[in-house]
Amino acid sequence: MESLEGIAEADAHLGRPVPLPRVALPLTRWVDVCAVGPRAVEVSWNLDDTRADQPGRVALYAGAQPPPERLLDDATVAAPVAEGVVHREAPLGDAQPSLRPVHELRWQLDGLHLRLTAQGPWAIAALVDIARSVS
Repeated sequence: MESLEGIAEADAHLGRPVPLPRVALPLTRWVDVCAVGPRAVEVSWNLDDTRADQPGRVALYAGAQPPPERLLDDATVAAPVAEGVVHREAPLGDAQPSLRPVHELRWQLDGLHLRLTAQGPWAIAALVDIARSVS
């Protein structure tokens, strides 16, 4: 992973504008933008998890190739949650409460492979709404 200066640098690395969520996310403390491979980027929103029961993180991978597989202990089998969108989750028992469980949604859009990784107490419907808003 290579840190990028911002979204414009991510656009250049991807070779096109990075698709981003168009719905409001929870309060963000900071954002990381990284190159994660040739024509692949990930934007990570580190959320304000100082209140109880708040999620800690959400990240969006966008790339010309599928994202690398993540080995997640005790992960569920990927299953459809919306048209073209599959979801799996894992408990991450050793993580702090705001980072467990981890959810992973995958889909394709306009020739890009997308993966939304969300850590914390997220409702699946909220994650689907985020995924559907990405453009």
